[in-house]
Amino acid sequence: MRAQFRSRIRLILFFVLLIALLILLRLYFLQIVYGEDYARKADRQFASGGSGLFDRGSIYLTRKDGALISAATLATGFLVAINPQTLADPESAYAAIAAAASSTLVSRDAFLAAAAKKGQTYIEVAHRLPEEAGRALAARNVPGILVLRERWRYYPGGSLAAQSVGIVSYGSGDALVGQTGLETVYDGTLSRTGDSLYKNFFAQLFSNVGNLLVDAKDAREGDIVTSIEPEVQLRLEHDLAEVTTRYTSKESGGIIMNPSTGEIIALAAYPSYDGNDLRNVDPSLLGNPLVEHVHEFGSIMKPLTLAAALDAGVVTPETTYNDTGCITVNTARLCNWDLKPRGVIPLKQIIVQSLNVGAAWVATELGQERFRKYFTALFGQKTGIDLSSETGALLGNLSKPQQVGYDTAAYGQGIAMTPVQMVRALGALANGGVMVTPHLARAIRLNSGIERKLDSEERVAVFSPEAVRETTRMMTAVVDEKLENGKAKIPTMSVAAKTGTAQLTNGRGGYFTDRFFHSFVGFFPSYNPRFIILLYTNDPQHVEYASETLNAAFLDLVHFLIDYYAVPPDRGLPSEAAPAATPLS
Repeated sequence: MRAQFRSRIRLILFFVLLIALLILLRLYFLQIVYGEDYARKADRQFASGGSGLFDRGSIYLTRKDGALISAATLATGFLVAINPQTLADPESAYAAIAAAASSTLVSRDAFLAAAAKKGQTYIEVAHRLPEEAGRALAARNVPGILVLRERWRYYPGGSLAAQSVGIVSYGSGDALVGQTGLETVYDGTLSRTGDSLYKNFFAQLFSNVGNLLVDAKDAREGDIVTSIEPEVQLRLEHDLAEVTTRYTSKESGGIIMNPSTGEIIALAAYPSYDGNDLRNVDPSLLGNPLVEHVHEFGSIMKPLTLAAALDAGVVTPETTYNDTGCITVNTARLCNWDLKPRGVIPLKQIIVQSLNVGAAWVATELGQERFRKYFTALFGQKTGIDLSSETGALLGNLSKPQQVGYDTAAYGQGIAMTPVQMVRALGALANGGVMVTPHLARAIRLNSGIERKLDSEERVAVFSPEAVRETTRMMTAVVDEKLENGKAKIPTMSVAAKTGTAQLTNGRGGYFTDRFFHSFVGFFPSYNPRFIILLYTNDPQHVEYASETLNAAFLDLVHFLIDYYAVPPDRGLPSEAAPAATPLS
């Protein structure tokens, strides 16, 4: 029995010694026999110092048919470094590198200064060489030139949705991290620890062992799938650029959202930037004005004021008031846009004719406490959108006792909020009185291949369905009767809309009389909306009213969306029997 046991021990010992011998033999060949070849190959093709290639998850846009379009991914190429200790001819070396990487190479003076640092062995001089150029340079075998693998963040769409997608750059340490937009909000999901590009000799011997291990980080590392539709995004950006250029505005922006889910279909501001070329970009463009900048929006606030009054029961659709053209409140003179009185008229005309005196009258009827309650519910909190640096609204006038602050707020002056806050609040009119959370990311695709849906279902009921329905009727009359004197009416589709023109503040507690902020909001089909659109343009030149600057852009987007999504007609049907909206793909 003991003899049999000893035989087994000897057999096991023999196999252990054999494996050890094979390892030593492998190490001998790697380090001694082929050591120089491996070193030269590593010197020219692999990252130095054991550093790993940059790795990061992707961000996708979603086409209407469900196909994913890359908005942020990785590009692979080469970087060039020099070893001053082995660089024999700096001038020739510079010429060789310039032929392959002229656009990313450091200046000649900087290169020669680096080449003179004989105490160093590794200095990077050029980045982001295309595959072919990098391989051609490596094939020249210039002593002292190292051609190394490199990966970097690449945005296939260039400026498309750039301010929403965001950028990556170096953080407090040596790691590239998200700095703006989705890149920073979902940095924990997109970041990768990365494997070392080099593997030590034992890892090379047992290269497949790592496949047996599972990293717990895989449970959260993945790609971000957004609801942004690339064709709609492109159309929105085109229209905003046209408005800004035509009227020499400081900035224009827009949001297209599904009001029932909060999914952002398109979100853009102009001017913007190309995430692939940040060298000459104005740093102020790297943020997102749709969540960072607050504005006094003007008369697109009036539908919210009417909905609050209808919901509170202080007015009815049949209520009339006497419009005097101008009123004095706390010594301030408040007037209609044309200073003209209308006499005794129904509430509908406050929306259709955009009457400031009427909105102020409604605010007084509502009372300060109720007015503050509704508007705090609408704008008192940030939206929670998944974009960085969201700013809150400025509602200070609603904490003061003077009635004038409430009356001006009723028609969109004296309080300010972000475009995203505004579209969320107005979205309640398109969603039965319920606000939803605007969001861009709809899912995370984990490294395992599993897609995890993101929950953005927080809902806040603000108005009753009845109050919203009556307000929607008034807004639909704006398109059918007022816009382009009724010519904007679409025979097969009901559209609810409102324009807004606000005076810009002069920074001294007053307002300019000749500088304006224009806004435009609308949703369709009116009584079962699939889309809500918010547009604005800041300080357009030589034009006063939003109906002049934004009307064409709004109608262009409406017709485009109807055709692109094949939205079925709803005209000729009672509002209660309007066809159900087709779910977005």
